Amino acid sequence: MEKVAVIGASNNPERYSNKAMKMLAEYGHQTFPVAPALSEVEGRRAVASPADLAEKVDTVTMYVGPARQAELLDAIVALAPRRVIFNPGTENPEAYARLDAAGIPHLEACTLVLLRTGQF
Repeated sequence: MEKVAVIGASNNPERYSNKAMKMLAEYGHQTFPVAPALSEVEGRRAVASPADLAEKVDTVTMYVGPARQAELLDAIVALAPRRVIFNPGTENPEAYARLDAAGIPHLEACTLVLLRTGQF
């Protein structure tokens, strides 16, 4: 079971971050929602920043756009996850350079597709 931080988690069932929270749990992964305006997402306690995560995570899956990622990168690098997934709409070459410098692998992919196709 992987521990996955969902950055930009939402309680809105129409949002892909919400669908990811549900599907990750369905596939047996432990989710950690990161959502500054929420205290809970899908029954899991939410934190405002990746810096607030008390546990080490294996994967960070990104659901916030590039304009809002700069403030998160220091905390993501400090987490030292095994990988960061940039979902469609979150692609950010500046973030990739920062992650490369820290030795953190990243990919542009859809978490939902990775789960459904057994590539997660």
